[in-house]
Amino acid sequence: MTKFERILCPTDLTTESDEALRYAIALAFAYKAKLMLLYCRTPGSIVEWSTGSSAARLFELSLFTHMDANELKSLDWEGVITEGDDKGLAIADEAARKNADLIVMRSRRRPYAAALLGSTAETVSRTAPCPVLVTHPSEREWVGVTTSEIDLHRLLVAYDNSADADLALSYATSLAQQYQTEVHVLHVISDTPPEEPELAWSNAGRETSYEIAVRQLQQMVPKETYLWCKIVTDVRCGQPANEILSYAKEQKIDLICMGASGTGFSLDKLFGSTVDRVLRHAPCPVLVSRPTTRAAASTKAA
Repeated sequence: MTKFERILCPTDLTTESDEALRYAIALAFAYKAKLMLLYCRTPGSIVEWSTGSSAARLFELSLFTHMDANELKSLDWEGVITEGDDKGLAIADEAARKNADLIVMRSRRRPYAAALLGSTAETVSRTAPCPVLVTHPSEREWVGVTTSEIDLHRLLVAYDNSADADLALSYATSLAQQYQTEVHVLHVISDTPPEEPELAWSNAGRETSYEIAVRQLQQMVPKETYLWCKIVTDVRCGQPANEILSYAKEQKIDLICMGASGTGFSLDKLFGSTVDRVLRHAPCPVLVSRPTTRAAASTKAA
């Protein structure tokens, strides 16, 4: 079963970014994990001239938004201040130094017009040494606003037969075991499908790409998973990001789990990456699954 022991939550000490803190607190309590609040300092910022005690007070004020004094006493947490020209890489670097098992952060849903400037959440999702949970404004919630209780019902795994997708499936089934949720596993065939109905495809005398995908998808889900949760598999044809987003809305998915690889931000990745598009438009939080590494190497080399 997945075990999160050290959770890193970047914050700019605003009400909007602290919405991600609500998820981080809930997960920290659920897994008895240490919570590390991270502020990325820039010249002229409010924390730059703060003393250590006053900086800690600012972190406490953010925590008090989601808990009372007794709950704060029972939470294992620390505040961390770092700095860097690129906040995304600074967050990933700090996660590596702190041996974080999970990063929980907020995305402001940058529009396509701003894609050339990149996105902090997208940068972290590509360079982090651990999984990244990204929350958004106006999305489907699964953590109580006042109770911090986790209320997961349906998880979606975007599966593309890659090692990253296997990791996403592993995280999803582990969460499903703990919270008794449904797991939906979706594979998208990007090729244009035949015009005939799906039932007619099997009459062609050989396996179609659709049939192969259905068979492989059913084989990829561990058999023991069926013992503790309901598994739903589906194969669709179309543009992957669009199909993932449509499925998540149709099925009222609470959390999308998907893998991400690579660290480049070339034009084709900015405008063509399935992960980037899903992060910008997801109707619920997204867990970008990355292997957890305990390395001291800086991610700036990426």
